[in-house]
Amino acid sequence: MQGIETLASDERTARMILATFCEPGDPLTGRLVALVGARGAVAIAAGAALPDELDRVSGELWVRHAASRLDLAQAQHVLDGTDRDGLAVLIPGDARWPDGLRALGPRAPIALWAKGEVDLLSAPVARRVTLTGSRAATRYGEQVAVDLAEAAVRDGCQVVAGGAYGIDTQAHRGALAGGGPTVAVLAGGLDRPYPAGNQELLARIGQSGLLVSQAPPGVLPTRTRFTQRARLMAALSDTVVIVEAAYRSSALTTAEQAIRLGRPVGAVPGPVTSAASAGCHRLLREHLATLITDYDDVRSLLEPPWSTSGMELGPTARRDPTVSQPPPGHDRRPGLGR
Repeated sequence: MQGIETLASDERTARMILATFCEPGDPLTGRLVALVGARGAVAIAAGAALPDELDRVSGELWVRHAASRLDLAQAQHVLDGTDRDGLAVLIPGDARWPDGLRALGPRAPIALWAKGEVDLLSAPVARRVTLTGSRAATRYGEQVAVDLAEAAVRDGCQVVAGGAYGIDTQAHRGALAGGGPTVAVLAGGLDRPYPAGNQELLARIGQSGLLVSQAPPGVLPTRTRFTQRARLMAALSDTVVIVEAAYRSSALTTAEQAIRLGRPVGAVPGPVTSAASAGCHRLLREHLATLITDYDDVRSLLEPPWSTSGMELGPTARRDPTVSQPPPGHDRRPGLGR
């Protein structure tokens, strides 16, 4: 398909095109791009030979899948939509590419689409905290999310959440009320903010904070893309706090991703009779999270020297945030959110 190879005239454009037919977080795509670059990967999808370094069986499966989804018109639509909506496109190597994403290795995003204060992404990972939880939140959970977010931005941190109903909404609102920056990580394209009921909030975040997605314009959120969004939310931040979550809440996926990356996880307790907090209690009972009762507890998890709480952290309390590794004593998969 000569036309699409011509369209992929540079690495940034090629990555944008790759994202139209490759799902976020696919490690084989990441390994292929590391070997031949994004332009080379587009060429392979269009019929060029696979590199010898790539496993032949998995490589041929990738080619068949990519070729079936390769669409010149769709690629052009993404490029046009990016320009039309005034979206920034970041790729690895850019000055504003988030350092925390290095921890994802070959699962790192192919590219990021962003709208708003893009410079927020260049801040150290230790200046970000992800606050998330159930969509079906209680008033208790919503108030805690607002309080934690407001305190975080007043302490100079960025608040990351997923733009969803419930805890995420209140985390964003708390950050905005505190006059600080908030980052909304969306599962679909930024031209179709989801959920629709939060469009006003997301528009406000796009003006004073940042909207970011690994999905190109025109892409709708799916179950898989929500899971991949969770990995991005975990990697962007130094610490993940689950404010409120039921026993099998999908919000626990973000905690699981953070644990896999070796990032600290906090969980806010609720009433022992509350099913809405059963997931948080599960994290605490299985020693997968630290108890969070106020912002000082969150602050103690943030990487020194950013944390100014004066609390001495134990030798295993912190790990390099750019190195993917399981926390000590937890080399089994937690199986959260399943």
